[in-house]
Amino acid sequence: MKILIYNSGGGLGDSIQLFDLILSLSKKFGEESIYYLSAHNNHFDNALKGYNIVLNNVNSGISFFGFRLWHLFTSKQKILKKNLIDKFDLIIDLQSKLRNTLILKQIPHIYFYSSTFNFKFCNLKKDYVSTKYEIKNIILNIEKLLNVTIPYEKYNLDLIDNKFFDEAKKLLPENNYIGLSITQGNMYRKKSWSLDKFINLAKNISQTKKKPVFFIEKKDTEIIFKIKKEIGNAIFPESMSSLSGPPLVSALSKRLDKAISIDNGIMHMIGLADIPMIVLFGPTNSKKFAPKIKNIDILDSKIIYNSNDIQKITEDDVLSLL
Repeated sequence: MKILIYNSGGGLGDSIQLFDLILSLSKKFGEESIYYLSAHNNHFDNALKGYNIVLNNVNSGISFFGFRLWHLFTSKQKILKKNLIDKFDLIIDLQSKLRNTLILKQIPHIYFYSSTFNFKFCNLKKDYVSTKYEIKNIILNIEKLLNVTIPYEKYNLDLIDNKFFDEAKKLLPENNYIGLSITQGNMYRKKSWSLDKFINLAKNISQTKKKPVFFIEKKDTEIIFKIKKEIGNAIFPESMSSLSGPPLVSALSKRLDKAISIDNGIMHMIGLADIPMIVLFGPTNSKKFAPKIKNIDILDSKIIYNSNDIQKITEDDVLSLL
């Protein structure tokens, strides 16, 4: 069985959201059966490698695969020749845009799954359910397509190396920690809450005997300096460690009582720890991007204030949920 999963691979969070799908398919069909094709960045082979998600990375030899019409004439040759594959048993199109779907469908296959145009491109017509950003629904639809049962496998942080948990315990040895993720990686949309609001929020947290823990990369020296100047007990664990990367963030998150985050990659790394969270959304879709965990409060400016402006969310809105 050879299964090709195609995704844009834009941000780290987009790839983290695929963990459960990959694990569920791997459990059913075997790790060696899973192939992954990214249009942009293959994070599984780089930043997310420490999560130990096992799959075969497909090299298309084409930048932005699926996002250029001329790929219609090269996709079959590039994919098959470079990866020594005759055809795939199943192709799963998670991008679901007409151009990308048409290009992907040129690759030889037996079964094809895509929600594009209400599942019109699936080669078998079934009573598919709307995915609505739910991995569980995608798995349900693939079950219908293949006429099989695929048990749902949720990602467990036990898969990462113990060195990250040991380091997390050294960095956060006590309790009463509140995590704060405040920076966005992709500057395409204004997803950041103001630094001043986060500083005021952290001051309130400090007054309740909680310790604010900021997830900020070492390179963001100006932000770190400003926060340190305002908040004496602020903790910056990533600046204190020889280890780095997403698995460390997830391990550190297990040491938190709660976390507050904007919509960014770190939000998903924290979500893997399955701890209580408060997440702030502005222009992006909270139903699509919020971590799928039970104990989560979502503050979406579009819903609360009928505005894409995340700055409409107040400090009191957040404090009321702590």
